[in-house]
Amino acid sequence: MESALLMLEGFKDVVTLQNLLSVFVGSALGISIGALPGLNASMGIALLLPLTYGMSALPAIVMLLSIYCGAIYGGSITAILLRTPGTTAAACTVFDGYEMAQNGEPGRALSMAATASFIGGIFSVIVLIFLSPPLARMALMFGPAEYFALCFFGLSIISSLAAENMVKGLISAVIGLLLGTAGLDIVTGVPRFTFDIVELLNGISFIPVLIGLFAVSQIFITVEKEIQELGGVKQAISGLTISLKDLVSVTGTVIRSSIIGTLVGILPGAGATMSSFISYNEARRWSKTPEKFGKGCLEGIAAPEAANNAATGGAMVPLLSLGIPGSETTAVLVGAFMIQGLRPGPLLFRENPDLVYGLFAGMVLANIAFFVLGMLGARLFSQVTKIPNRVLVPMILILATIGSFAENNSLSDVFLMFSFGVVGYFMRKFEFPVAPLVLALVLGPMAESNFRRGLIISAGDWTTFFTRPISLVFLALGFATLIMPFIRMIRDHRKTREVPPSE
Repeated sequence: MESALLMLEGFKDVVTLQNLLSVFVGSALGISIGALPGLNASMGIALLLPLTYGMSALPAIVMLLSIYCGAIYGGSITAILLRTPGTTAAACTVFDGYEMAQNGEPGRALSMAATASFIGGIFSVIVLIFLSPPLARMALMFGPAEYFALCFFGLSIISSLAAENMVKGLISAVIGLLLGTAGLDIVTGVPRFTFDIVELLNGISFIPVLIGLFAVSQIFITVEKEIQELGGVKQAISGLTISLKDLVSVTGTVIRSSIIGTLVGILPGAGATMSSFISYNEARRWSKTPEKFGKGCLEGIAAPEAANNAATGGAMVPLLSLGIPGSETTAVLVGAFMIQGLRPGPLLFRENPDLVYGLFAGMVLANIAFFVLGMLGARLFSQVTKIPNRVLVPMILILATIGSFAENNSLSDVFLMFSFGVVGYFMRKFEFPVAPLVLALVLGPMAESNFRRGLIISAGDWTTFFTRPISLVFLALGFATLIMPFIRMIRDHRKTREVPPSE
């Protein structure tokens, strides 16, 4: 009852002209930043933080939270229209979103992304409001063993992503894991697999790899389709919005993905990217038509988008409850709080409850704002697919180059992008799935670091990963996920043998 009254007070505080303007401007800026390849929520907040110096605490932090929420959604726009994920969290959205756009339904795909993002975001804020303290305590129970088990579970998804060709999928995943080992050794600090290249000391940058594998490879594929037809007629656009039937069909997927995204978002270091991959896999596992995934399936858009936006509220749980930033973006937000003379943590709830619940109300309004902007802009955004390829290809290439350079202000990242563009091109030509490589590159270093920390803490005792309950559960889920495709293959093979040949 007390929380409900404080929430009403929070809405009362936030519904002023200045705060509403902060929400709208922040959401619009966030969407723009998220849609630009190479820029992400943390970079956007860091770049726009000076704008809040002269503002009071509530409108300043509400604007930054709106940028955060808008940027996570904005990544889906270019993922769907250009096969270029604006943020790493939108990598999964490419698989079905781009296919829908190519099938003449970009507006429908964009509307589903906005709707799923909105539902996931609102769900996570509700969890943030009512369950922050207990969920934050749960996050503190995760040590290196639990994080390794979680990463192992995430990596086990590869068996589902590569179900059509297991051998090629595993090869792709191994390449991703090997790439993740380049740089300074996480324990000893010794350079490994850098080949005396200074730029590799910090490891292989993920953004240029992502842009190269998806965007640049698509440019090569497009150029290959007869240069004289680059300006050919595009497929007609239909289905500019989703219907009630579409929404009902993905209800279970959105709810499940919102829960996954919130829980994974709470864990420090896990983030929106991991939650989107896990949710995509679970959506495919529970779907009645898993064969449609990757070919333009609404569930394939709804799952990652609900999850990655739910992770925004989840990441705020340890920040506000314990003062622990759960992601790169929330680490930047800690600086924003301190600039305003505030320190996130338990004392914030006691000393500034009106501000805390004002922030909760601001996040609700931020999700509403990007949803409205996304739905209103779906028709306009979808017109991108009408642009002739001779104009669109250079535009994508310029955006990709700027995005890769902006990551570290380094030309070496641009060369890395083009290199992985060539790799991605040949992977698509020879039908090697890209998703396992991306997933392995994201989770590989995290799995390795937590595995080695776990062994150091346990003095080399391997049983520590199996004697801790949470770790054991995730390991069991991971092994079950790994073997399920093989069990399914054996079962399908037996059914095929049992079917009598037709005469």
